[in-house]
Order: sequence, then structure tokens, then C-alpha cells
Amino acid sequence: MTEKGLYQAKDGQGERIAKYLARAGVASRRDAERMIGEGRVVHNGVIVAHPATFVAAGDVILVDGNPVGEPARTRLWRYHKPDGLLTTHRDPEGRPTVFEKLPADMPRVVSVGRLDLNSEGLLLLTNDGAMARRLELPTTGWHRRYRVRVYGMVGSDKLAALKQGIVVDDVRYGPITAEVDSAKGANAWLSVSITEGKNREIRRVMAALGLETTRLIRVAYGPFQLGSLERGAVAEITGKVLREQLPRDK
Repeated sequence: MTEKGLYQAKDGQGERIAKYLARAGVASRRDAERMIGEGRVVHNGVIVAHPATFVAAGDVILVDGNPVGEPARTRLWRYHKPDGLLTTHRDPEGRPTVFEKLPADMPRVVSVGRLDLNSEGLLLLTNDGAMARRLELPTTGWHRRYRVRVYGMVGSDKLAALKQGIVVDDVRYGPITAEVDSAKGANAWLSVSITEGKNREIRRVMAALGLETTRLIRVAYGPFQLGSLERGAVAEITGKVLREQLPRDK
């Protein structure tokens, strides 16, 4: 195959293969690029060697020998993740995952961000990996809101100072809003809002304040709420609401 067949033509037709795979719900764009590097993606009978490969209408794409269908319309679901599940498609240790517990009639989906093993609450799922990545970025301005139960002596002044951000183990965390909802003895429930969503951000920040996080529930992600959704339940967000709430490209 010629280089022109592998890369985008000058007329601008086609779509980068990693983005195509993401929109098809195969994986996030970043994971799709990793799969390409591992030689797992075939384009029109040729193993893809570069993420700058472009896909045109009628091209045949295989991942791990399985055909990839045309990207479907973008869909988004709310999922009430119970604790004890990993937000990953595969776990080398064989621990239960979110995707194993979804209804059998769900299409292949990826998560918008993650909730760690011991966290629970609202997890957004989509069949469009490119959109998942877009909604994860802090540039959306969307707040992730949580109810957090902590053990320890809560200092209101320290919580207020989090609005200026904090550095923990050389990692800089952006502004965090944290307020006490209720307290009894050494236990307290906090309302916490963040915009970055770095790995284990809330647990690490609370630990830096001398607080042990004993329960963490995400109640909202941007405009989407956990509401009364039962543990383990999935509810699709309508196309109308999706169009109204998605951030506009700038």
C-alpha cells in the first residue's frame, strides 16, 4: 500500500483511525493508539503501523481479528456504580469490573473518567470514546460533586483553603470546594466539588489534611445527576438532553 493510502489525502477526506475506533466504542483514543502500537489493528488487510492512518467510507477495520462496525450515533448513560467494582474492561487479577455487570443488551461502552474500586455513585458511560475523552477534560468546566464520609478532626479553615488548590506529594491539585454537611464525634460527611478528577484526588487530599476517607459517593458529573438511580442500575440520557447539555466546541 502506498503512503497516500495510509495517510490523509490532501483533499481532507477520511478520519484518523484512532478517532474512528473511539467513536465506534472500541476504546478511548489513547487506548486505540496503544492498540495500534501493539499491532492489533488491521486496515484493509494491512496491519496499521501509524496512528496517522486515515479511514474512508467502505474501509474494513479489524481489531484483534474482529470487524469494527461503523460508528453508531453517540449515546450516553448514567450508571450507579456500587463499590467493589473496577472501572476497567479487564483486570489481570480477575477482580469484578463495571463492564461485566452491565445489562447484556448494552452495546460496547467506555467510561467517562473512572471511579476507583472502593468509590461508588454516578459513572457516565458512552459508546463514543472520543466524546468520553472530551468530557473528561477540565476545560469543559464541569464539576464533579461528591458526598464524602471522613474520619478525623475536620478543620474548617483547612477545607476553605482548598479553594486555592493544594500540592500533595509533588502533585498540584486545582481548586476544591469542600464543606461540612454533618458531623458526629470523629466522623463527618462533606460535600466536595472538583473539576480535574485526577487519580484518587479526593482521598489523597483528605489524607493530606489528616482525614481518612471511609466512603466516597459521586452524586453529579457536570449537569448529570445520580438522583434516585438504584445501585447497579443504568439509565440512558435522551438525545434531546444530550444535545442540550454537551459543551460546545470553542
